[in-house]
Amino acid sequence: MVKYHVLRKGIPILLVNYLRNNNILTREPMKIYDEKHIKNVVFVGAHGCGMTTLSETMLFEAGLLNRRGTVENNNTVSDYHDIEHERGTSIFATPLHTEWRNYKINIIDTPGLDDFVGEIMSSIRVADTVVAVINARNGVEVGTEIIWNYVDTYHKPTLFVVNQIDHPKADFEESFNDIKALVGNNAIKVQYPLQVDGAQCIIDVLKMKMYKFPPQGGKPEKHPIPEDQKVLADQLHNELVEKAAENDEDLMELFFEKGTLSEDEMRQGIKAGMLNHEVFPVFCVSALQDMGSGRLMGFIDNVAPAAADLKPEQTVEGLSIPPKADAPTSLFVFKTVNLPNVGQLTFFKVKSGTIRVNDKLINSRTEETEVLNQLFIMDGKKRQPVSKLVVGDIGATLKLKDTETNDTLHQEGHKMTIKPIRYPQSRLTKAVSAVSQHEEEKLTEALKKIQSQDPTVVVSYSNELKQQLVGFQGELHLATVKWTLENTYGVEPLFEQPKIAYRETIKRAARASYRHKKQSGGAGQFAEVHLKVEPWYEGMPEPEGFNIRGKEEVNLPWGGKLVFYNCIVGGVIDLRYLPSIKKGILEVMESGPLTGSYVRDVRVLVYDGKMHSVDSNDIAFKIAGAHAFKEAFLNAKPQLMEPLRELTVRVPEEMLGNVMTDLQSRRSVILGFDTVAQYQILKCTTPESELSGYSTNLRSLTQGKATFTSEFASFESVPENIQRELVKS
Repeated sequence: MVKYHVLRKGIPILLVNYLRNNNILTREPMKIYDEKHIKNVVFVGAHGCGMTTLSETMLFEAGLLNRRGTVENNNTVSDYHDIEHERGTSIFATPLHTEWRNYKINIIDTPGLDDFVGEIMSSIRVADTVVAVINARNGVEVGTEIIWNYVDTYHKPTLFVVNQIDHPKADFEESFNDIKALVGNNAIKVQYPLQVDGAQCIIDVLKMKMYKFPPQGGKPEKHPIPEDQKVLADQLHNELVEKAAENDEDLMELFFEKGTLSEDEMRQGIKAGMLNHEVFPVFCVSALQDMGSGRLMGFIDNVAPAAADLKPEQTVEGLSIPPKADAPTSLFVFKTVNLPNVGQLTFFKVKSGTIRVNDKLINSRTEETEVLNQLFIMDGKKRQPVSKLVVGDIGATLKLKDTETNDTLHQEGHKMTIKPIRYPQSRLTKAVSAVSQHEEEKLTEALKKIQSQDPTVVVSYSNELKQQLVGFQGELHLATVKWTLENTYGVEPLFEQPKIAYRETIKRAARASYRHKKQSGGAGQFAEVHLKVEPWYEGMPEPEGFNIRGKEEVNLPWGGKLVFYNCIVGGVIDLRYLPSIKKGILEVMESGPLTGSYVRDVRVLVYDGKMHSVDSNDIAFKIAGAHAFKEAFLNAKPQLMEPLRELTVRVPEEMLGNVMTDLQSRRSVILGFDTVAQYQILKCTTPESELSGYSTNLRSLTQGKATFTSEFASFESVPENIQRELVKS
């Protein structure tokens, strides 16, 4: 918590606020906490559940803020980007911190939209406890279900907070039932809400007290549990005792011996269960009215695991990273941000050891030395300098030379590579160019910077399609990148549907010959080539009726093969010209005769020709070979092939029919089904050309409840009617 020394009594409060906001007041040095007193939590949840408001309230409750901001007024600590103000929602994960009763709590406030999954995943990766925020009016929403899959993957200790309990349409019991449907019977109530004489109250069955809040929220009064609630409270308390005892053998023996557990013993058991990902405590708050946030922070202090409590992480090299302050220092970079006029801000978690200002560390990827000239604790856009950070803490530094998200920085002589975050594949790909041609280079540089701070923006250039491609997680993700290009980097982009990378091949054999003759005074050019083309497939027998003198198999860079046979007899073409003939054929295969697409899987037999002792040369035979191949190809019933994607669609069972109907309209072939909980996992192959707008359409069909991934499957023949249209165009 930042504490300010007011310079003189009687300074008007507006002036004090100005001095604070502009970092003019002198500050007490930041207190350094050890690894057992640092708690890293990440707030996750659906859009609109109140994560940002809860973050703001916790900072206010702890005294870090003298006035709470609101999302509506665009003045919260965590939502400080212009685009967040414009859209009225969180888009970036924002690290904050507070201090509560001798503990430091690092909070990462994340977006509630799956399009920004990169921000969510990187935050979950470095948090020690996940706080899943549920809107009491809506229960577990689609966004929460999707994010839960990532939480479950990392096996992170998790607690649930049901927010907005004071809303007229709040339904805590329904929300709790939704949580149980999501995580099973290991969800356990620590609190439940109650109205007493018109006042909002919270019954806490761990402390066995009732907290009664004033109308404006803030510090509650503590009361005994009312008589009419004792039976229910005792029942929930006993359930909590049993759940705590289940996770520790010593506690189980104590439970059998005494029939109950003390509050401290319950905390111990709940913590063990959270570490095993087998206990999910449920709390209730009203973040907007500042009800329950102090008790939540107390639980995070006393029960939620710290980095030192977690199992040592394994490196890529198979080494164990001890979460100890006296171990060799290592940092994991989980986020980078490019700040205008400042440079790159690098966020990291101290995985082991202690980092001090001016320490030198080695980047395990580049093997270059990085000097950390500055260290900061971050609260939104505000940077608070510190002299050191210990294991388990989260901080930031400026202007590292060549360090990116997912990099490991380690002490010299103690090489290690921390396992990187694995981001999901792109669900939407667009071709991009600058509206003004002279800004193409500026666009490329801007996209590189955007990708460096958001690895789910996947930038590539397709030599085949002659297009710059950008992969996104969805339409909102695309809109955010477009806004950033226009408003931050000053370049206007044009996003279009990318071309499809078709392939060309043949369906039957054909022969052709071509004579190239050119005379323009002096030595001319002469070459004649006779060849046969055939469809090639793996394991096909050798050709018959030809005198095979040589064979070469060329694995094409774009997939498939060219199998090239020398069947020349009688020396009608010198061996030295055969490479030129093959080169001419390969040049045609790079831009196929039908649509200019790559050609694959063709067998070519050069069996006759003519040459001239003076006028024949490599160029002449390359030209003759290219023309002969092109003619034979067009006579061999050419076939266009389209790329198929294998889709894995995760969809609620009751929505499967609509999803299948849509897929079949896209020429999909269903491969099979599987069942996971209440979801159907559908696998199919779909032509890439039919996937335009699929991400948006699937979201619309299923109210956002279905997700999908795709990967390249194969090339298959395009239907004749579609091929005719493509060739015409």
